[in-house]
Amino acid sequence: MTVSQDHRIIAMWSGPRNVSTALMYSFAQRQDCVVWDEPYYAAWLAKTGQDHPMRDAVLGAGPVAATDVAARVLERPKGEASVHYQKHMAHHMLPAFDLDNWFSHATHAFLIREPASVLASYTQKFEDVSLDLLGYPQLAALFDRAADALGHAPPVIRGSDIQQAPEPSLVMLTNALDLAFDPAMLNWPAGPKPYDGVWAPHWYDRVWATSRFDGPAKSATPYLPARLARIADQAQPLYERLAAHALSITP
Repeated sequence: MTVSQDHRIIAMWSGPRNVSTALMYSFAQRQDCVVWDEPYYAAWLAKTGQDHPMRDAVLGAGPVAATDVAARVLERPKGEASVHYQKHMAHHMLPAFDLDNWFSHATHAFLIREPASVLASYTQKFEDVSLDLLGYPQLAALFDRAADALGHAPPVIRGSDIQQAPEPSLVMLTNALDLAFDPAMLNWPAGPKPYDGVWAPHWYDRVWATSRFDGPAKSATPYLPARLARIADQAQPLYERLAAHALSITP
């Protein structure tokens, strides 16, 4: 399947607890855009056997075959929208999942967050955590693949920058994606959304309470017990490698 010139696929890559749901909500407010929440989640669960919250519901919602996901990634959504924004979790991308048929057809961008902050947030929701489950190695590999294809670094943005300065950060991001900025992206209705994944009741309670990016992120590095601090130390160089390319509103 080929992608028509008036159909844009935006593959936004991140890990869990990266302000990724809020950014998906932001893009969903655009009149030219529809969104897809974590396309490979069910396929990843089916392949790995991970015991995640609401596992049966996620598997039941599917699709559970990675080949089916890959085909749907390329499909133009119904309606008038020309932009298909896909919120991808890097840790869902297993070596067995072949991305060749769609990777080159998408515009790739990367949303990052400091590992210590990710770990502090993630472990409030689920205790089973590792470097791979946070997606930092996969995020770096996907970044390298996109950069190799482009010949330069793809857009990278920090979630904390969007929280601290939503409008200028979103202007930078949309410019980097060759999209016009839409002020509607600054607000969204509070509560559940029809495009939320079925796992949302477990993971999205905090973002459901918001209607905009929730102001300055806490600047202090959170305290982590030794086990989690070791994971943060492993993730930090991978985070910093992407952060070196992050869009910045400061000259």
